[in-house]
Amino acid sequence: MRTLFLALALLSTACMPQVADVAHAGGASQPTAGGTLNVDGRGVAVHGYDVVAYFEGGQPAKGSAEHVVQHEGATFRFATAEHATAFRKDPARYVPQFGGYCAWAVSQGYTADADPEVWAVVDGKLYLNYNRKIGERWSADKEALIAKAQANWPAVIR
Repeated sequence: MRTLFLALALLSTACMPQVADVAHAGGASQPTAGGTLNVDGRGVAVHGYDVVAYFEGGQPAKGSAEHVVQHEGATFRFATAEHATAFRKDPARYVPQFGGYCAWAVSQGYTADADPEVWAVVDGKLYLNYNRKIGERWSADKEALIAKAQANWPAVIR
């Protein structure tokens, strides 16, 4: 019986997709209940970063628990009350594309968590990526990868 379990474990591992450099989202990130936003175990989006700051300040900034907005089942944090107000007025302008999952991973047909420090605003839209190496790969062909990711989204959410 033990041999059968070992064989099944080896077979299931062998059948798992092998993807270098990017881990599938799990543990710390998950879709919101009924939604497509990447959140942590407490329901916080973008690892607590202020999504308005990318547009207004041109760089990532940590949000504060003092300035929060609930949107599509997720908690968004903001560095200032003004940023929270701007988000309330037009959340679609600020929510990262592909729910805040790694844009490169979505272009490849799956989801992975994203590092809020690896980002780009392209045509007025915020994109996040898994890490700097993946961000560089994505930046080298972002137009084509955005198109591929748009074709995959939101079907890649499991």
